[in-house]
Amino acid sequence: MKDLFRIRFFDSCSDNRKSKSGPADQKRPRRPKWVVVVAIVFTFAMCGAVAHAQTPFYQGKTITIVVGYLAGDGYDIWARLLAAHMGKHIPGNPNMIAQNMPGAGSMIAANSIYNVSKPDGLTMAAIGPSLYLDQLIGKKEVQFDWAKFGWVGSTENTPWLFYMNANTPFKSIDDVRKAKEAPKCSATSSGTSGHFIPKLLEEAVGAKFTVVMGYQGGAEQDLAFERGEVVCRALSIPTFFAREPFTTWRKKNMVRILLQTGRKRDAKMPDVPTIHEIMNEHKTPASTRALVTAILASGDLGRPFVTPPAIPAERLKILREGFRKTMTDPAFLADVKARKLEVDPDNGEELEALAKEIVSQPREIIDRMKKLLAE
Repeated sequence: MKDLFRIRFFDSCSDNRKSKSGPADQKRPRRPKWVVVVAIVFTFAMCGAVAHAQTPFYQGKTITIVVGYLAGDGYDIWARLLAAHMGKHIPGNPNMIAQNMPGAGSMIAANSIYNVSKPDGLTMAAIGPSLYLDQLIGKKEVQFDWAKFGWVGSTENTPWLFYMNANTPFKSIDDVRKAKEAPKCSATSSGTSGHFIPKLLEEAVGAKFTVVMGYQGGAEQDLAFERGEVVCRALSIPTFFAREPFTTWRKKNMVRILLQTGRKRDAKMPDVPTIHEIMNEHKTPASTRALVTAILASGDLGRPFVTPPAIPAERLKILREGFRKTMTDPAFLADVKARKLEVDPDNGEELEALAKEIVSQPREIIDRMKKLLAE
């Protein structure tokens, strides 16, 4: 548009200069100077508008990933890996950083990104996949609608395992069922695997536990275990096999794994029964199995990365595409391997559909959840 205007405008001026002697040209009035000035200003304005439209939104900007857990936790490790590589797969190559906002099993971070962060595509969050349980049971701390987050993607699926201090007499879930005193397990808050898996085991097979809550994150729970404050905990399988102190604990035979939650046994734990096998053994009723399935669905959400609600659709699309490309980036995969992690991603569209599905539970299931997950 700029070039077309320049050609037409200056060609007409050139015609005036070259044809002063012609009768027709002599009748043509000379343009006032202000017309020239306006035309030039208009030309530069149009040029600037075109240039602005061609500049990627993310160019020169920074995307912040808010991590709802302590530094060094599994969620934090994945967030920092993503921050180190995802920016180059977004038009404009924005800088990306991770900031920790731990507390209440990532509830604080979830509430913050939903209500405080601007929906401009410059903030993401790594939050726990089971927070929807607190929404379903109506906890007053919940200040979000799970289905309305912008779902970017998940780096891995996170089925859980349940481990016990090897110095205790508990060698199986049946031993816990027969115990006179319930063993103490750690958790950050309700609605987390550390809380709901012991509760599910009590509901499904009658194994009772005392759940001690209020820990800020994994590191605090690890110390509590080593000090003997607690003797058991539910944890994601990928984290247990990827980082310390669990590698050392396994080498020193400090822990015994009693259970895993996947539909089939993980190759790393071929001798550890699944919760489904244990329910089969104890002939758990179908209604209770449905409750277990609804609660364990959070494992399919894995390690979700979300944005505030109402983010512009085009920017969410850009973030999802950047996430997808990162999951196959050789440099990213090399860093993942170096940390003994494994990528098992889900895209944002899949997570969005699952998020809407799992918050649409029948009233009967929700009522049982409220009873089961009460603090």
